[in-house]
Amino acid sequence: MYEVWAPDAGRVAVRVAGTDHPMDPDPRRPGWWRCATAPYRDGTRYAFVLDGGEPLPDPRSRRQPDGPEGASAVVDHDRFAWSTPWHGRPLPGAVLYELHVGTFTEEGTFDAAAARLDHLVALGVTHVALMPVCPFPGRHGWGYEGVCLWAVHEPYGGPDGLKRLVDAAHAHGLGVVLDVVHNHLGPSGNHLPRFGPYFTDTHHTPWGAAVNLDAPGSDEVRDFLIGSALAWLRDYRLDGLRLDAVHALVDTRAEHFLAELSAAVDRLAAATGRPLFLIAESDLNDPRTTAPRQAGGLGLHAQWSDDFHHAVHAAVTGESQGYYADFARAPMAALAKTLTRVWLHDGTYSSFRGRRHGRPVPSDVPAHRFLGYAQTHDQIGNRALGDRLTVRQLTVAAALVLTAPFTPMLFMGEEWGAATPWQFFTDHTDPELAAAVRDGRRREFAGHGWSAEEIPDPQDPATRLRSCLDWSQPHREPHAGLLRWYRELIALRATEPELTDPDLTAVEAVHDEEARWILLRRGSLRTAVNLSDSPRTLPVTGHHVLVASAKLPPGTDRLVLPPWSAAVVREP
Repeated sequence: MYEVWAPDAGRVAVRVAGTDHPMDPDPRRPGWWRCATAPYRDGTRYAFVLDGGEPLPDPRSRRQPDGPEGASAVVDHDRFAWSTPWHGRPLPGAVLYELHVGTFTEEGTFDAAAARLDHLVALGVTHVALMPVCPFPGRHGWGYEGVCLWAVHEPYGGPDGLKRLVDAAHAHGLGVVLDVVHNHLGPSGNHLPRFGPYFTDTHHTPWGAAVNLDAPGSDEVRDFLIGSALAWLRDYRLDGLRLDAVHALVDTRAEHFLAELSAAVDRLAAATGRPLFLIAESDLNDPRTTAPRQAGGLGLHAQWSDDFHHAVHAAVTGESQGYYADFARAPMAALAKTLTRVWLHDGTYSSFRGRRHGRPVPSDVPAHRFLGYAQTHDQIGNRALGDRLTVRQLTVAAALVLTAPFTPMLFMGEEWGAATPWQFFTDHTDPELAAAVRDGRRREFAGHGWSAEEIPDPQDPATRLRSCLDWSQPHREPHAGLLRWYRELIALRATEPELTDPDLTAVEAVHDEEARWILLRRGSLRTAVNLSDSPRTLPVTGHHVLVASAKLPPGTDRLVLPPWSAAVVREP
């Protein structure tokens, strides 16, 4: 049956094979229209016609074979033959691997990504974290301008392509997490406002009018977003969702949208018998994001920790611009605080914001509720040239990320120190929008040491090609050596319970700011990191070396680390 919410329409029809079939108001649901007489089977193309206007794709379309502007298509999810029984893989103890389908391989498809899953199994990660896969105009893009929140980008392989990737990942024992964007839709191909009050001028966001979570009509909008989230988890057997920029979801209602969403996901997990989880990207440094709903929190299962990233980045690069300023003043101290207390800004003054920021994390919050990382798509792609950390920098960063108390996340190619950049690229079909994005990107970096000519053109196909991983690099030094180091650290994390202990109060860190070393204590294990250009002797004696990134000097009871190296040792 065809159904659509169009509360302001006087008449609605569904167009199938050139014939308009009138839809009737649903007496049980105000504003809804339905039609049970039009042909409805897997693959049927259709569109909705409001008050005799042009045909529009279904807001809840499960497939857009010809892109966001084309007709929708019916998808019968029961037709797909899943080959792998799957009971889920929970977040505690996980190691995530963030992956962009369009640049993980040059082919840029789900099937091509599935062919590389053996690499991830050998690496030791537990979950693939896919960047957004909803349809967007053109072929290539980051995916954060999707406009059909229930459908799958056709050039990647469409709905069945995503299912094949998920099925293959599960066959390898890998969970799959999907990045979803609820805070805005792309500027091109977004027809939702023509159907109903999906957006409101009551609040504004960096992308314009806010998604309507609390104004008139918001009940249906919230149901639309929650229904989409549940569909990904149910119909595609995903294990979790990453929620983009939840701080931009403005909601003044007594029950916040995110609390309602997390409750719905918990109910689905109970019904399916699979552990399902939600990971928030939040700029607020607010422990209420993951606090239980019963205690007044939002009930999300984890959140990204950008403060930990900033501390790692400032320590390994020496950069101090923008939000790195507070972390660069005393980088070893910033590392020590974020490793033990999650955030640097937990009510302290943020010079970047010009005010106090954040709240302390309660000591009883499990550490796995926070994701720790040295690189992400944002932190690389939002740089002028999309440049990554170097092999030397990643050698020490890996030790910090993979032995920290948090849930680790890697960005694709990081494990071998990919020399390929990951740049901002688009494929807008609207020439005016393409020019505006290009000019805006260049203005963003003007006055910061860059000329317009130096900033890659997002619309140039070469920008996307430069961003594709070079799969010959992992077999060559120094990349092969770094890959071995990542594998050793991940394997150690999987075998040493102290490294996945969620008790933040049991984590200690000591450091020497001037000598640029830090020592992380977790039970009997010590992660020793030297970020200086000279050998350093750390306060560790009588130790047994478990893994080391470089050959350690023999014949001494003290732990001596070569420049820019790390080791994990056990003290008696």
